Amino acid sequence: MNVAYLILAHDRPEQLARLVRELQAPSSEVFVHIDAHSDIEPFRRAVGSQASFTANRIPSQWSDYSLIRAALVLMETALASPRRFDYLVLISGTDYPLRSAGEIEDFFRQNNGIEFIDSIAMPSEAAAKPLSRLTRYKGRPGPVGWWVGKSRRLLGELGVMPLARDYKRWLGELVPHAGNQWWALTRDACIYIQRFAAHHPKFMKFYENTHVPDEMVFQTILANSPFRSNMRRSITYSDWSGGGANPSEIGERHIAMFRANPRMRIDGIYGSGELLFCRKVTDAAVSDQLAAMIRQRNARM
Repeated sequence: MNVAYLILAHDRPEQLARLVRELQAPSSEVFVHIDAHSDIEPFRRAVGSQASFTANRIPSQWSDYSLIRAALVLMETALASPRRFDYLVLISGTDYPLRSAGEIEDFFRQNNGIEFIDSIAMPSEAAAKPLSRLTRYKGRPGPVGWWVGKSRRLLGELGVMPLARDYKRWLGELVPHAGNQWWALTRDACIYIQRFAAHHPKFMKFYENTHVPDEMVFQTILANSPFRSNMRRSITYSDWSGGGANPSEIGERHIAMFRANPRMRIDGIYGSGELLFCRKVTDAAVSDQLAAMIRQRNARM
């Protein structure tokens, strides 16, 4: 079971290095996209030859379509590799595994063919995925995008143009779906996404001016495809109990929970399933404790 880990990172090179080291295995490879706004050299020094960095680097912004472009760059890079990967796993540079690389491969072997991606039809109040993410025009980052967005809102308020976007003109018969950004998909599903993106520029163009498209584009493509019946919840744990736009950082209480649940499972709006990664891990001491937990479990097996 060959696994390609696709990592989006923009800061904390030492933490990225810890993550990459934990993912090393004979049948896996790590591909890293460093935000073009960041200096890549500290990451190269920290990671060394244990990962491949994408030559194409996208200047990325939170909640922006640039994250879709960066994910597609990683996907293209992995699929162009001489090795034929069975699964491609998208994670962030501040994620950390809850199991060893070998256990993760075993998990995918046992669940071969399942697409692990959170997805729910929009709108969903329970998942906080309103249709306004599609109907409200969002200008791209930068002064030009800001002025375009502001001008459209003013023209809409004056009745010169519709205030809300008609997403059905762009999506056609496709039912919009949304979920969380991180996923683990089969090779075939990733190839399908690549081809869909290439053959449906109108669809992709629409999402350039939506809010948090990285939580909608891949979900909508797959939920309206032959892969829909094999879609299950994602394998990444995030703690949103603190509220706000970002999950809570992983700390002592989370580690205690992970230790008490060797096969961490979750049941929620996206269904039930096992968890193989957690985010956000920004403290070296937390990484060390998670690494020790993984080693101790494997020593007892």
